[in-house]
Amino acid sequence: MSFRAFLKQRLSPSTSRRLGDTQRRLASYLHSNDLNQLALIFHTDKWEEHWYTQHYQRYFQSIRHEKLNILEIGVGGWDYSDSGGESLRMWKAYFPNSRIVGVDLADKTKFREHRIDIRQCDQTDSEALTRLSKEYGGFDIIIDDGSHLNEHVRTTFQTLFPLLNPNGFYSIEDTQTAYWPTWGGGLGNPQSSIEFFKSRIDGLNHVEYPVENYTPSYFDKNITEIAFFHNLIIIRKGNNDEKANWPQLIQREIQTANAEVKSHAHVPESL
Repeated sequence: MSFRAFLKQRLSPSTSRRLGDTQRRLASYLHSNDLNQLALIFHTDKWEEHWYTQHYQRYFQSIRHEKLNILEIGVGGWDYSDSGGESLRMWKAYFPNSRIVGVDLADKTKFREHRIDIRQCDQTDSEALTRLSKEYGGFDIIIDDGSHLNEHVRTTFQTLFPLLNPNGFYSIEDTQTAYWPTWGGGLGNPQSSIEFFKSRIDGLNHVEYPVENYTPSYFDKNITEIAFFHNLIIIRKGNNDEKANWPQLIQREIQTANAEVKSHAHVPESL
């Protein structure tokens, strides 16, 4: 009989849980700088089932000791009241000075603890999300691990990205649903989340458009990086204010395009 099995036979369930919590706290302290290991310690699916934490580590390692407000949409555990909170505890261990907030359609408030707040909220409720953002003074990192329905992903981004603090990060997980018709996606479907975020790539380069008097959107002006990984997107917010590379050439392209439009619009009198 293993020592673990021996203890399990002789300890009450509550004592066994407390012992397990103590073991996880110790392990998370020893591996606090390794997000992949923390995902394994807290039993999230962000490593091994998915491979997200390696990318998060690269983006977040330099800011992990800052005082941040971090929002994760989707607490986990579906509708089961006794399941969830694993990734929130992972973020808490990795960001030792930050406040972690979880939002879920189901009531997961029982998993609140020091530095972890949990609210019951629909991720498409723009007013509730706006109030939550104002309450915390904005969020520095937002992770959408919610319903994964394509319409919900787009709606939540359009609500929360403008409220994201400057130089913040916004990520969308499980983007495989962008290719699933039953989830509102499909390959090449213009309503899918992937196609939506593909169009934001053009916005990164809007100053190069050969379009006269183009008015950039909020996203054009405030997205400075979009990284696509397998089933994961990470977006960096900032001032996208770089000047056009060759403005005189762009002006020439605009003039050429306008001339072509006029020539196609001309109808010979003989017709």
